[in-house]
Amino acid sequence: MSITKESELIGMKKVSEVVAYTLKEMKNYVKPGMSTKELDDFGASVLKDFGANSAPFMTYKFPGWTCISVNNEFCHGIPSQNKILKEGDLINVDVSAELNGFWSDNGGSFVLGEDINQHQKLIDASKQILHKAIYNIKGGVRISDIGHLIETEAKKRGYKVIKNLTGHGIGRNLHEEPSEIANYKDRFNLKRFKKNSVVAIETFITTTSTYAETLNDGWTMVGNKGGFMAQHEHTIVVTDDKPMILTEMNEIWN
Repeated sequence: MSITKESELIGMKKVSEVVAYTLKEMKNYVKPGMSTKELDDFGASVLKDFGANSAPFMTYKFPGWTCISVNNEFCHGIPSQNKILKEGDLINVDVSAELNGFWSDNGGSFVLGEDINQHQKLIDASKQILHKAIYNIKGGVRISDIGHLIETEAKKRGYKVIKNLTGHGIGRNLHEEPSEIANYKDRFNLKRFKKNSVVAIETFITTTSTYAETLNDGWTMVGNKGGFMAQHEHTIVVTDDKPMILTEMNEIWN
């Protein structure tokens, strides 16, 4: 969406603070021995307290309030009582929600407890690349140039990017125009970021894979060549200068 009046900005700030707070609280709550369903139930209770609705459920009838992906799962992991989290797991939590007709999206990957499986370097790369990408976005910048920046920064660190997962416009729905903000230089995408538009910018940084494939459950995605992925995401408002980071409260850069 494009912000045209103060009430829209207020609406976007409110829902963004809700998803950001929920993500931060879920990260603080999770412990080894907990199931992903238990973590999702906690996230659901936080969202419900604010009167917010699960965006993936509303949009796609996703079987959970949030997406929780573990280790070799890249994204869209279904919360399950059978999936028990362990020390050193690479966890990705993606929280998106609707509140009063406004939608916002954020996510982050982190290690549960001690980094016994050496995932932190990948996570740090994803965080740093998202930071650099977001602070290079302003009105008039080509979307493909930000994709080029993301892939270049990933390669510098010895990583790859996923080509078929992208950031997206957001605001009055979960996914809006621009529908594809890729993590690589898509030379066919001639669109530019527009001032006052709301977009969800996300990194998909991987160790070995370049495409994500859907498992038989119809939701969970894994890498075409295996390995691991770190994802970090903020919803922002594009300006003529530094972007306004609506989901800053999630503290994913800390």
